[in-house]
This record gives sequence, C-alpha cells and structure tokens, in this order.
Amino acid sequence: MDKEIRIGNHVISETSPVFIVAEMSANHNMDFDRAVAILQAAREAGADAVKIQTYTADTITLDCDDPCFQITQGTLWDGNTLHRLYESAYTPWEWQPELKKMAEDMGLVFFSSPFDGTSVDFLEQMEVPVYKIASFEINDIPLIRKIARLGKPMILATGIARLADIELAVETCRKEGNEQVILLKCTSAYPAPYEDVNLRTIPAMRDTFDCIVGLSDHTFGCAVPGAAVALGAKVVEKHLTLSRADGGADAAFSMEPQEFGEMVDNIRKVELALGKVTYELSPMAAREREHSRSLFVAKDMGAGEIFTPDNLRSVRPANGLHTKYYEELLGKRVSRDVKLGTPMSWDLVDFS
Repeated sequence: MDKEIRIGNHVISETSPVFIVAEMSANHNMDFDRAVAILQAAREAGADAVKIQTYTADTITLDCDDPCFQITQGTLWDGNTLHRLYESAYTPWEWQPELKKMAEDMGLVFFSSPFDGTSVDFLEQMEVPVYKIASFEINDIPLIRKIARLGKPMILATGIARLADIELAVETCRKEGNEQVILLKCTSAYPAPYEDVNLRTIPAMRDTFDCIVGLSDHTFGCAVPGAAVALGAKVVEKHLTLSRADGGADAAFSMEPQEFGEMVDNIRKVELALGKVTYELSPMAAREREHSRSLFVAKDMGAGEIFTPDNLRSVRPANGLHTKYYEELLGKRVSRDVKLGTPMSWDLVDFS
C-alpha cells in the first residue's frame, strides 16, 4: 500500500511518523481556561493534534426519558439519560474557533468529531483540515456522505462497528470520490479491558480495506498504543485530562499530561526500533561480533599431537577458525608446538 494523506503540515503514510492525537472530549469540565490548559498540556506532551467534539445535547439525541434513552449498559454514565449526559459534556461552540486559533499558534492540528449536519457546516466555517467520525456515528451514512463530499481526510473509528458497517462507511466515502480514509481500531468500552482490544485486527484492517490504519485507545497506560504502532498503526488517539481526580465524564479513562508524554516517548522509541527489514549488522553489532565463538587451542600442544575435544574448543572470542570446522579438525595433528589460547588456523594443521 502506497497511500499518503496530508493533514495540516503532517503527512501520514506507511513510512511517516505516527500522528498522535490528544482527545479533549469532555475533560474541559465546561471551563474555557481548563480547555486552554489541555491544549498547552498536549503540546508539551508531544501531541501532533488536539481533537474536540462538536455537538449539543439537542443535535445528538432527544430530550426524552423513555427507557431506550436511559444509559443502562454498565458504563461510567449509567443513571443518566443520553440528553443529560451530553448537556454536561459538550464543548460550547462559541469556544471552538478561539481554541482552534490557540492550538494552531502552538503548532497543533485542531479538528473535531461532528455529530450532525449543522456541526459539519460550523466546522467548515472554521476550516478544519480533517474530520473524525466517532464510533457511534459510523452507521450515520448521510453524515458520512456529507463529510466525504468535502474532499478532506476522514478518520473513522470502528468501536461499535461490525465488518459490514466498516465496509459501508468506506464504500460511502469512496463513492463520493474521497479516498482519504483512515480507519482506527477502537474498543468501545470505557475503560477498555486489554483482552477485548484485539490489536491483531490492525494489519488485517489495513489489508482488507486498503487504508491507512490507527488506534483509538481507551485502555489504561501506554502499552497498547506502543504495540499498535508495532503492528502498523499510523494514527494514535488517546483522551487527555489535566488530572483524573478533577472528575468529568471521561476523566476515569483519560491520561494525565505526564502519562501522555510517556506514551509519546514510547511511540517514538518503537518507531526507531521498528527500523527496516535488514540482516546487515549495525557498526556496533559488527564490533560485538568480535566476541562471538570460534575455535581455539585449549591446552599447550607439541608438534604432531592429535586434536581432541580436550585441546580444541569452541570459545569466545571470534579470532579463530569458524566452529563449523570442529569435527573436521578432530583427529588431525598439530603442525608445530602451540600454546593454550592460540586461535585455530589452517597453518596449525599437519596435512602431510
């Protein structure tokens, strides 16, 4: 696959650095200054981008107390209705243009997940460079179609998607002429149990859909993002908060700034370690090879004495003949007097 997607000043491809996204979500706790502080924390931690969410309670659900609008799935938010949850978690729209400018002044890409057509129109006025489709909106085909027609990169999370949902979403983008699709492996559990993450899906998703792939992660810690990068993830998204102790709708499964920085550092180390396919030795390994095994005379020997397992051994370092000649040399005679520690060579063998 030789795809390349540009987001702001970043190029995302199979050979590019991982694009690391800090998800603010509801962690601003309805405090603008806190939202700004999260931007600053994201920059200092090494994120490439900050993502928010653009909706109101009324654009994402209905103000209704009927059973199907109650949250009862065993989540952090049980006991709320959808409408009440989103009333407390949305990012005020009047903040968003200013946050975008601040983020860009810090060198961050700033973008959002829209949840209906009005939020797309609003974000277009802000000239965001990329759109994220949240996991729960991957089956909102009119929304995906509207965004795809804009011709901008699209990042699709797959947390609640069945295979057919992903197929339909990607097909919808491509039918609108938009090939700039990035798929994120995601587990929609908050926090996500490690055993439900199934990272081996990442390379399969890349091959199945011929897309750049990544990870939207809700597990604790940075082990899973590092492993995802090793499996081919080129985008990693994690929730960021200033402090979990401050509470909020998403705080319990969000990273604090120090943790986010450790994750970024870990990802960059994994990228370096992945390197390339090669069997060549690095200069350091070539030097270390000098201490590998070879054949040495292991006892003082007189001319004409026979080589035996007692006086010819495979030991470190590598100055003597290759160990593959060991059996061939056993039973032959030494050509002259030699001392213990002499590297074995062919001129020590009497072939007469």
